[in-house]
Amino acid sequence: MNSSNQSCVIAKFGGTSVADYEAMKNSANIVLTNPDVKVVVLSASAGVTNLLVALAEGRDTEIRQQHLAKLHEIQYNILSALPANPALRDEIDQVLNNIASLSEAASLATSAALTDELVSHGELMSSRLFVEILKEQQQDAIWFDVRRVIRTDNKFGKAIPQIDEIKQLCCAHLKSLAEKHIVVTQGFIGSENSGKTTTLGRGGSDYTAALLGEALHASQIDIWTDVAGIYTTDPRIVPNAKRIDDITFAEAAEMATFGAKVLHPATLVPAVRSNIPVFVGSSKNPQAGGTIVYNAHSITSELPLFRSVSLRRKQTLLTLNSLNMLHAQGFLANVFTILAKHNISVDLVTTSEVSVALTIDTAGTNTDGSSLLTKALLDELSTVCCVEVQEDLALIAIIGNHLTSVKGMTKQIFGQLEDFSVRLSCFGASTHNICFLVKSSDADSIVKILHKAIFE
Repeated sequence: MNSSNQSCVIAKFGGTSVADYEAMKNSANIVLTNPDVKVVVLSASAGVTNLLVALAEGRDTEIRQQHLAKLHEIQYNILSALPANPALRDEIDQVLNNIASLSEAASLATSAALTDELVSHGELMSSRLFVEILKEQQQDAIWFDVRRVIRTDNKFGKAIPQIDEIKQLCCAHLKSLAEKHIVVTQGFIGSENSGKTTTLGRGGSDYTAALLGEALHASQIDIWTDVAGIYTTDPRIVPNAKRIDDITFAEAAEMATFGAKVLHPATLVPAVRSNIPVFVGSSKNPQAGGTIVYNAHSITSELPLFRSVSLRRKQTLLTLNSLNMLHAQGFLANVFTILAKHNISVDLVTTSEVSVALTIDTAGTNTDGSSLLTKALLDELSTVCCVEVQEDLALIAIIGNHLTSVKGMTKQIFGQLEDFSVRLSCFGASTHNICFLVKSSDADSIVKILHKAIFE
């Protein structure tokens, strides 16, 4: 990273890790105990992004004032715990005033670009306050606007990073700063070519950390969150869930894709490309250790058959029936063209002679809160087939290694589920997972049963 090629660690702290003064102080102590941390990437304080998203939806005056007051309270609770600093107070006031005027504009007309501009203010405030907390500890910390280096396209709400440009910009503007100071910057936000603010979508702060890690040739990316690593399942459902000390990128990506909330699936892409280990730990309890995610060849022990049971709620099953499918060509292509036109991505697919069933993750509604399954989409699908929609389902995935090469695998899994109805199952497309859909009301029970059978 610097002239003697010392280690460079990128440390990212999520919303709960910078929720208030105490949380920020804990996170600052983590930064101070590791001299290799050169760049700190922050989310907005917990609750702030939700308030900003609500303001961007154009609320009426009364609700708007309530949200603005709540934002003011969160920032001032942190400010008041810091030594008096009129310049910093003016800066935070200026940001809060900006939020007020943008939210007023949103009440007249909303747009994706305005939403991104508004929502970015959460990270701008948390990072500014965090610099002050590090300075309070006599640290040479500087604030850096990440929009100078995270260049994206102009798909507001879920912008796509321009990797080569990011590398060049980091080399020009960030590398030398990180050699001399602790650089504190923002996750989740970037800018497009004309300078307008963009966002990388929910979970984008992890992604920012990985993009900066790749551009700066980091030795490790640390993701500090509210749990001490990645577990065999959600510890809130199964208190006996075990922490996984080390895991491969492929396994972690499967787990993230199928609902493990600790890591954002896209996070891992830049880290995998550049073979940078990712550490996941708890900022509330850094001594508890965590999970390291590596490339497979960095793990010397044999990979286990079963790694985790993941759960993703709010799934919708679309069943499309058409006699025209029988021995016909192009039916599926037609269906997927319609889905692509409406920006729908499909997770699991099974087909029979005259029908196709597919699952859609409706937890990820559109940024404006509307459903992904619009009337326009269902009407267009109805022109080529009969459409049946079943909601309130959950997707359970068993993640592991070489699952397709083991005899008796399906009996071992589905034998545990004789008291439940399985709506759709998918096995064989990947050696890393077995997935099936169940009723939402059965999901927690099934996760407990499978976890007990496989891991306990």
